[in-house]
Amino acid sequence: MAQLVRVHNFTVSRDGYGAGEGQSFERPFGHAEPADFFAWAGGTASWPNRTAPGGSRGLDDYLTRDFHRNIGAEIMGRNKFGPYRGPWADHDWDGWWGAVPPFHTPVFVMTHYERAPLTLADTTFHFVSGTAAQVLAQALAAAEGKDVRLGGGAATIRQFLDSGLVDTLHVAVAPVELGRGSRLWASPDELSDRYHCDVVPSPSGVVHHLFWRR
Repeated sequence: MAQLVRVHNFTVSRDGYGAGEGQSFERPFGHAEPADFFAWAGGTASWPNRTAPGGSRGLDDYLTRDFHRNIGAEIMGRNKFGPYRGPWADHDWDGWWGAVPPFHTPVFVMTHYERAPLTLADTTFHFVSGTAAQVLAQALAAAEGKDVRLGGGAATIRQFLDSGLVDTLHVAVAPVELGRGSRLWASPDELSDRYHCDVVPSPSGVVHHLFWRR
């Protein structure tokens, strides 16, 4: 079975922004409130950080569970790892993910400033430069036959979309507007020439957009 490049559970505002403006150590999503973006997943029975019983079932829960299915590697942009721009000023910074990151696979962080790999628990971050196709080739090899998840942010996903490298795409549109920040699209119709799309509203308030190649 062919390996796929998948975008999974990526959440944007109604006006198409995957994060707000003004990212910092204290505010990874800039002026956006993470709770507004991720309440749909955090409220499910399968949310990995759930500490109490309960939670919703249904499509939101299925998509939350499906996040790790058959994933062998992840690709992310540098600003999903941390807020640094330019040369790395602090090599002791281990990212926003804590001592046990939620990926459990090799992660390829796209950056113009390469550095030595960083291993935390069962996740190794590789800091790599190159085109989208070059980085994808490394991730596919590391995935050992499994799929590669394209984790974001919006600019990184758009780079792979515009290079024709994304096979399936799940975007949850949250019922908030940001007005500025890192934008995935002005309208999901921008992808209609390349992808089929099903649009499924959820009782949680998000609208799931599920794309697959034409």
